[in-house]
Amino acid sequence: MKFSDIPGHDNIKKHLRNLVADNNIPHALLLEGPSGIGKFMIARAFAQYIHCENRTDGDSCGVCPSCVQHQSFNHIDTHYVYPVVKNDTHKSPVSSDYASEWLEFITVNPYMSFPQWVTFFDKKNANPTIYVSESNELIRMLSYTTHGAQYKIVIVWLPEKMNEEAANKILKILEEPFPDTIFLLTSNEPAKILPTVYSRMRRIEVKRLSDDDVATYLTTNEGVNQVDAHSIAHVAEGSITNAIEQLNVDSDMSEYLELFTQLMRNAYQRKVKELREWANKLDSMGRDKQVRFYEYSQRLIRENFIYNFGNAEIVYMNRAESEFSSRFARFIHERNAQDICLAMDSAITDIMGNANGKIVNFDIAIRIIFLLKR
Repeated sequence: MKFSDIPGHDNIKKHLRNLVADNNIPHALLLEGPSGIGKFMIARAFAQYIHCENRTDGDSCGVCPSCVQHQSFNHIDTHYVYPVVKNDTHKSPVSSDYASEWLEFITVNPYMSFPQWVTFFDKKNANPTIYVSESNELIRMLSYTTHGAQYKIVIVWLPEKMNEEAANKILKILEEPFPDTIFLLTSNEPAKILPTVYSRMRRIEVKRLSDDDVATYLTTNEGVNQVDAHSIAHVAEGSITNAIEQLNVDSDMSEYLELFTQLMRNAYQRKVKELREWANKLDSMGRDKQVRFYEYSQRLIRENFIYNFGNAEIVYMNRAESEFSSRFARFIHERNAQDICLAMDSAITDIMGNANGKIVNFDIAIRIIFLLKR
């Protein structure tokens, strides 16, 4: 992984290069920020940059033996630590017990979603954790000298997943670090890291990606057209993981748009019989999809309200949504937009509280009849 392989984060990359140039690499460096923005990729690129035998133009060369080993996850002086699961086979598990699953996961999901990692375990309701057995294994490995590189590097994904016993053992290493060892840690939720461990690390905040960076990634790597890419990027809130998940639910979004269209058309025309059938249909989809539908609808209401300002650059809808909104947006304005969203908030709360979906959905439909006429 080279710095140039990672979208955005130019200031972070520059800062890391300067640490190497100034011979000022801390023994424990934490990259903290939202999920899905590439923190672990940055850590990998930094480790490769440190070990590279022929750095060129502010990046690793990508072709020396060290770079080749890094790119195949086989660098002998680089160790990966990540949450794992106990089972009958691994009663005191360490990361290397799941090396094949990890390699597949990080290859398919370079932006590292924890829920996706959970699915790689056979155990039902798995809760991957970094156990004290991992700390013991690290102490054993780090006691050896390096095999040619100046530094041994430990890359830790999600230190907040350490149990207390593991964290306390890691704390001892951070308090009395091996002189030839660097810890690179990446965290989505730094507030959950044991405070004494957190205080021993130099911290760098990694901010969300820009919408343009996310959209460019989607067009370049996922073949998404430019209009849809910018719409998805806006909803993804700077996270490549969120953006890809949006792509994966494209069929759901088409279904939600059809339901939204039916609701608004039938409500405007006061077709009560059709609205009751609509409410029953939505209820048959199950609680989770009903909640996602209302969340989707709230976004579409907001986008339709913005659509009326006539500035296409601030509207984030795909082509199908834009086509419907070109005719519908004039019915969403300052007198009803907020109240429609609040009504849908109420529906979400009721459905999550196990209320009768048919009643909740029909009630929303009737309320929208009046709100559209304001």
